[in-house]
Amino acid sequence: MFLIVGPSRTTRGPDDAEQIIPQESSPNLFASAPTAEDQECRPLDLCIPVLGAGTGQITGEVKTPSGRIDTPHIIENKDGTITVKYAPTETGLHELSIKYNDKDVPGSPFQFHVDELKSGQVTAYGPGLTHGINGEPCEFTINTKEAGAGGLSLAIEGPSKAEIKCVDNKDGTCTVTYYPTKPGTYEITVKFSTRTFGGSPFKANIIDQPGSTMNVGQASDVPLKIDEPNLNVLRASIKSPSGKEEPCTLKRLPNGNIGITFTPKEVGEHLVTVTKNGRHIPNSPFKIVVGSQEVGDASKVKVYGPGIKEAHVDKEAEFTVDTREAGYGGLGVSIGGPGTAEINCEDNGDGTCRVTYKPTAPGIYDLHVKYADQEIPGSPFRVQVLGSDPLDMTAQVTNPAGRTEDAEIIDKDDHRYVVRFVPTQDGVHTVSVKNKGIHVPGSPFQFTVGPLGEGGAHKVHAGGPGLVRGEVNQPAEFTVWTREAGPGKLGIAVSGPSKAEIKFQDNKDGSYQVIYYPTVPGEYQVDIKFNDQPIPDSPFRPFVTPHLGEARRLSVSSMHDHGLKAGQPASFVVQLNGAKGDLKAHATSPSGKEEVCAVTEVDEGNYAVRFLPQENGIHLIEVTFKGQPIPGSPFKVRVGAPEEIGDPGLVHAYGEGLEKGTTTKPAEFVINTCGAGSALLIVQIDGPMKVKLDVQEVAEGYKCTYYPTLPGEYLISIKYGGQNHIGGSPFLAHIKGTPKAPASRGTESANVVVETVCKTTTTTMTSQMPVFESDASKVHTSGNGLKKAFLNKRSQFQVNASEAGNNMLIVGILGPKVPCDELIVKHAGRHRYNVNYVLKEKGNYWLVVKWGEDHIPGSPFAISCH
Repeated sequence: MFLIVGPSRTTRGPDDAEQIIPQESSPNLFASAPTAEDQECRPLDLCIPVLGAGTGQITGEVKTPSGRIDTPHIIENKDGTITVKYAPTETGLHELSIKYNDKDVPGSPFQFHVDELKSGQVTAYGPGLTHGINGEPCEFTINTKEAGAGGLSLAIEGPSKAEIKCVDNKDGTCTVTYYPTKPGTYEITVKFSTRTFGGSPFKANIIDQPGSTMNVGQASDVPLKIDEPNLNVLRASIKSPSGKEEPCTLKRLPNGNIGITFTPKEVGEHLVTVTKNGRHIPNSPFKIVVGSQEVGDASKVKVYGPGIKEAHVDKEAEFTVDTREAGYGGLGVSIGGPGTAEINCEDNGDGTCRVTYKPTAPGIYDLHVKYADQEIPGSPFRVQVLGSDPLDMTAQVTNPAGRTEDAEIIDKDDHRYVVRFVPTQDGVHTVSVKNKGIHVPGSPFQFTVGPLGEGGAHKVHAGGPGLVRGEVNQPAEFTVWTREAGPGKLGIAVSGPSKAEIKFQDNKDGSYQVIYYPTVPGEYQVDIKFNDQPIPDSPFRPFVTPHLGEARRLSVSSMHDHGLKAGQPASFVVQLNGAKGDLKAHATSPSGKEEVCAVTEVDEGNYAVRFLPQENGIHLIEVTFKGQPIPGSPFKVRVGAPEEIGDPGLVHAYGEGLEKGTTTKPAEFVINTCGAGSALLIVQIDGPMKVKLDVQEVAEGYKCTYYPTLPGEYLISIKYGGQNHIGGSPFLAHIKGTPKAPASRGTESANVVVETVCKTTTTTMTSQMPVFESDASKVHTSGNGLKKAFLNKRSQFQVNASEAGNNMLIVGILGPKVPCDELIVKHAGRHRYNVNYVLKEKGNYWLVVKWGEDHIPGSPFAISCH
């Protein structure tokens, strides 16, 4: 019979545990056992978690004490685990290596001790002596059936305290369960009559749950001796040595005990008070003594990796945080900048953490790394995020005749993009540049081929986040395009609650990059003038927020920036990453309507933001934390299919009224919206006198008629689908004639807003078909799939059209009786393609490959299928 007297502290150290089970003494029970193959050895039967089990190649080998290598029997359980069975022929310490796709699985190699089934001695066996999972119970058995009487004791040393439970099975065996709370190697020492026996001390490799990731900001879990099963009736607070008391949250730990999550900030004795109905529960207050080595010291945290200096849009950036010498503390990682950046942290189990993030927009980002609520050395790190993914960038050019063609996007070494096209006629062209289907700031652009028309301030455009919003002590950036304005002087002034340093760079391509640095929050005014005349939409009034503070720690995931439909709910997730505060969100539709979004906590620190879009177009989702916008807010979300969303790049205006007129008759012009989708059309005319403005629907769009009464210059702005000007807007009309009304002071405006409908015509749709410039003779091919194929097996070949201009790849296979069963063409970037196909019938086939309308060299190819 076993008598369990409870845990007894030894001199082993703070993270060790020992269980003592006294029995009657028994002499000489530890004579060495013979190692003979005719003795029956205890078989090995282990269940080991392996991430990917059932999908990859898993191999294993056993190294025996004599050095022989055996192969165990491995069963893949198709549930993320494997069963390892092995019939040993030697006693002693064995080593088991398990590999998944030629790489050691976590914890491998494992050590296990083999004894004889009937040795007449004390034996111990079970998976808990070999391996286990952090936070889950680990179990093994001690057998003393044939050992006589004696005192049994056991101790467990490792990275964390491990609670031990022993159960007397009443049959000469004892089942031992321990609960590791940190990964690492645990040493299990079992003694009988104060002496260790064969295999002791055992070494168990404890790993994290496969596939799990570290929860950023997670602190140490401290168990408390509390018997109350209902946590809802308990209240707890913790008082530091300095006397500061603050509430804390009780939680049920993985082993079933009750404890708190605790991040030490001070050295000394901390008191945890737990009350029920206002009264202390038994053992309250609990004492937690924190040594100097246990307090998190941010100054001792090390960070390294390329991700703290440079990253690329939509590509994963990586760095490592090393806290091995920094004591206990919570790790907090946040990043803020022009776009969102979803953060993932993975605990490597050795005191280091792998951090990855994927920014969604170029620019300067601030990367904050905190430990124990303190910035580590060098934090915040300034990260330069470069460029966009070239595959997300598209460009189209519409010529003066209204024909639209795709243009080439070239990714330059300086992380800028060049739009290249070959014009076929002189005149004003409209260039639309989009990233993920949304116009970039300033798009659509006007580009004149041949002599420039009338220049001036109205031909200057400006765009960028710095004209909309900013953050204190952070660079605010925008671009000014002056090419179409002709020669002149550009002037920029920033005024507001504080002076703002301005940096100005000439890009040598008719554009200028401007950065200013606001130092005080509030509304600023950015005045942009060309030849002392304000450009369209100037002055701009960006609002500069205070330092984002904790809001910078938040991140966003599951954000669908396209593919949404009007009338159907949409949602995304916001992670607080350890921040505490109030989260709010609202959505602004293309028509300007605002809707409060529903914010719901889905689990601790994660919130779902839901909204119901009612119209097609680009919606802005503003998310704030404690009143401050989170990084990347407002987010642009595209609702509706591309053909349903108003595209200003496909809207064109023409007519004499855009250029000139007289006071004696009405001036007219037409806005062609065919093929541009439906959106809000905004027409505004600024001049020396407010004009009467009428808009009438016609077959190709809308006819605008205005009635000027005073001679002078009238500025006509046409916007579609929000605040985006159409190509050529604003237009400058010169009105002559005799005044028909008394002169007014200053400039007066007239505007009309029209909710348009989708318009298409046969002529328009035909004109929208791109005309490509390409040369099929410059397309190259390679691969065995151009000559032969095997029945029911995948064949492959490659097509390289990188030097053949811009066109579409057409691939087809004609068989003797039935068509090709499967044909997949995948673009690999830069007009390079991978083609895969599967044939289900033997015989001779013809493979046709065209670049546009023309066969490439060698096409059609003759293929023989065996």
